[in-house]
Amino acid sequence: MRKLALISLIFLSLLTSGYRKPEVYTIDATKNAYFHNNLGLRYMNERCYYAAIQEFKIAISLNPNTQATAVYYNNIADAYMEIGYPNMAQQPYEDAIKQYSLNLQYYQDLVKCYKALNIIPAKISEYSGGENPLNKVMLGLLYIESGDLKRGIIILDEFTMSEPDLLITHAVKQYVKQTVKILNNL
Repeated sequence: MRKLALISLIFLSLLTSGYRKPEVYTIDATKNAYFHNNLGLRYMNERCYYAAIQEFKIAISLNPNTQATAVYYNNIADAYMEIGYPNMAQQPYEDAIKQYSLNLQYYQDLVKCYKALNIIPAKISEYSGGENPLNKVMLGLLYIESGDLKRGIIILDEFTMSEPDLLITHAVKQYVKQTVKILNNL
């Protein structure tokens, strides 16, 4: 009886002692990259562009080859555009498109960068050739940005007809509708 009481006393003391397994800290580069990206966005809102650029670079280095990395590249390029360095923004915008090529916003931002650099005519000839159907998206946006709205709309419309199943196609259709409204108001 004493042994049973002693065993139950020991068992109850272990149950009520509050012992927990220690938490194991795991390093998660993806979560840290999100944190640094969000910190960079906060710096952008506060107009601390150098700090924002550094945070975006950290985010890219922590998570270099994912779809989220395209967002980080686009954000760093936006920061460069805000401070008036489109030549520094060009490569990150292009890297954003290489990382994830189905986001229309990345193409639009890159076209604005090309316009700031005054290289739209050269880029029109560059994107005119090639078999990549996404070149039509860039080409249409370049024509629209250069002022040739009709030609740009036709190219983008051809893209939507030839590639109806791509994720970017719906966004391109919406952009075409908006551009047609602009063209009709002129």
